[in-house]
Formats: sequence, structure tokens, C-alpha cells
Amino acid sequence: MDLDTLLALLVFVVANVATAASGALFKPGNWYEGLNHPSFRPPNWLFGPVWTVLYCMIAAAGFLVWREAGWSGAALPLAVYFAHLVLNFAWSALFFGARRPDWAFWEVIALWMSIVATIAVFAPLSTVAAWLLVPYLAWVSFAGFLNWALWRLNPQVLPGPDGAQR
Repeated sequence: MDLDTLLALLVFVVANVATAASGALFKPGNWYEGLNHPSFRPPNWLFGPVWTVLYCMIAAAGFLVWREAGWSGAALPLAVYFAHLVLNFAWSALFFGARRPDWAFWEVIALWMSIVATIAVFAPLSTVAAWLLVPYLAWVSFAGFLNWALWRLNPQVLPGPDGAQR
């Protein structure tokens, strides 16, 4: 592997590790455990392994597109890719950091659409890269439904008219 290829791979790995760091910066904690949870909520221990596998797949997808077309040849697909990582990072900040399941729900819809867009712009360059994002889209679909359920089951966590948590 030449130096350019190694550096590109490092960019994708570091970008995904930085995105994943949102889970460490904005932890669920006691607030989350105190919420009413739907019966279909997975056990807490499952989230870490699932996200680890997904972030590896997301990094691999970006790298494959870069390898196929380079930075300039894949400028738009990679811009969409990196924008979607920002949306991914933001969800934890909104849900766990700001404790706003309502804002996080609308944000997860934007994230879902950005994943669809990433798949769409990746597919012409690398079908493997596009398919690597499908499990991620499925998980975010489930996560969006879980977010919606938590929002609906916990209206008391939203700020009142004075801005204070109810």
C-alpha cells in the first residue's frame, strides 16, 4: 500500500472514530435510564458492538469510493459522505447532550436522508461501497423509530414554556 492510499484510509478511519466519539461525549447516563422505554428497545450492551461494526463499514465505504475515483473524481460523493458524518455526530449531542428527543427525531430524519443520498452518489462509483451502507441505513431506520417512541413515551422530558425541563 503506497503512502497516499494509507493516508486516505487513515482519513476515513479517523473521521469515523471522531464521529463515534459523540457517543463518548454525550453519554446516555441516568437521564436516559430514567425514561420510559418501549418494549422493543435493545439491551444497552448491544449498541457499542453494532455501532463499531457499522463505523468500520462506513469507513470502508468511503475509502472504496476514494480508491475508485480519488478526491477530485469523487468530490461530490465524498462531500455528501462527510456531511452525513456531521449529522451522525449531531444526533447524540441533541438526544443525550441537549436531552431533546424531539429535536433528535427531526435530526435523525435528516441523517436518514443523508445516508440515502450517500448511497445514491456512491453507487455509480462503487456498488460495494453503496451496499456497505445498507445495514447502517437499516439500523438508523430502527434508531429513528426508537427515538420517536422514546419521544412519545416521555413528553415530560421536553422543556416547558419557560425553557425548564418538566
